Amino acid sequence: MPVLDPNPQNGQKKLLLVFGAFLAIFVIIGVIATIASP
Repeated sequence: MPVLDPNPQNGQKKLLLVFGAFLAIFVIIGVIATIASP
């Protein structure tokens, strides 16, 4: 039972990290598009 407890937390943390990276990439693309547009 104690082994099963940290698992969802670690998975949630990894999911949050992936979501944060995706959001950061999306923002960077938006900034580049804004700069590149005349």
